[in-house]
Amino acid sequence: MKTTKRQSELEAIEIELLLEGVFRHYGYDFREYSRASLGRRIWNVIRSEGLSTISGLQERVLHDPDCMDRLLLGISVHVSSMFRDPTFFLAVRTKIIPLLRTCPFIRVWNAGCSTGEETYSVAILLREEGLYERSRIYATDMSTDVLKRAKDGIFPLDAMREYTRNYVRSGGGRSFSEYYTAGHGHAVFHPSLRENIVFSLHNLAVDGSFNEFNLILCRNVMIYFAASLQDRVHSLLYNSLAKSGILGLGAKESLEFTPHRDSYEPVVPDQKLYRRVL
Repeated sequence: MKTTKRQSELEAIEIELLLEGVFRHYGYDFREYSRASLGRRIWNVIRSEGLSTISGLQERVLHDPDCMDRLLLGISVHVSSMFRDPTFFLAVRTKIIPLLRTCPFIRVWNAGCSTGEETYSVAILLREEGLYERSRIYATDMSTDVLKRAKDGIFPLDAMREYTRNYVRSGGGRSFSEYYTAGHGHAVFHPSLRENIVFSLHNLAVDGSFNEFNLILCRNVMIYFAASLQDRVHSLLYNSLAKSGILGLGAKESLEFTPHRDSYEPVVPDQKLYRRVL
C-alpha cells in the first residue's frame, strides 16, 4: 500500500513537471485539465513512444517538436460525428434559427471543432435555412493536425450511414448524399460548404476573445477541464458572445456554479442552449 501511494505521488509530480515544461516551452497549457483522464492519455502516449516513464516522455517532448505534436494529438480528445446528438441540432433548427434570422450578419464560433464534423453540420443547417450566405463560421482548435483534416472535409465513407440517420433525426429534409462525393472509401464534402468557414488555431486555455458572436457552440470540451479552467473558459465565451447571443453546451456540461450563470436564460434547457441576457 505504501509503495502504491509513493508511486502515485511520484506520478503526480512527474505529470506536473511534464505539463509545466510543455507550457513553458511550447505554450500549450494543460495544467488545469482533469488529472484522471489526462493521466490515462499520457500513459497511452508513453506506450506508443516505446517509453516507460513520464520523465522519459518529458525529455523527448522538450527536445523533439515532432514528439510534442504526437503528445498533443494523444492527450487532446477528438471524438466527433456529424449532427451528433440530433435532438440538439433539431432544437437549433426549430428554436435558435428563428432568433438568428433577426441578425443582419451571423457570426458563429465552433470552439474546439476537432476534425470538423460539427462545423460542417452547422454549415449544412444554415444553408438549408437560407442563412449561410450571410454567415461566417469560425472553427477553432489547438491542434494543427486536426484543423488540417477539418479543412480537407474528408471523412470515412462507412460513417455516412450513421451521419445520415443523425441528419434526418435533426430535421434535415434533403438527401444527405447531396453534400458529398463518394470515392475510394471516403466522403469528400463539397467545397461550397467551406466558403464561409474560417479554420484557425485557438487554445481555450490561454488565448483570448477574437470577435463577437451570435452563436457559440462549445460542446463536450469543458468536461475534460478542472473547475478553475472551466471558469476561465466560461468567462471567455461570455465575453465573446453578443447581447442576446446563444451559447450551446454539451449534454454533460452546465452553467451551474459558473461565474456567469445569472447572465443567461435557458432557451432550450434540456438541450443546453442558453441566451445571454446580461
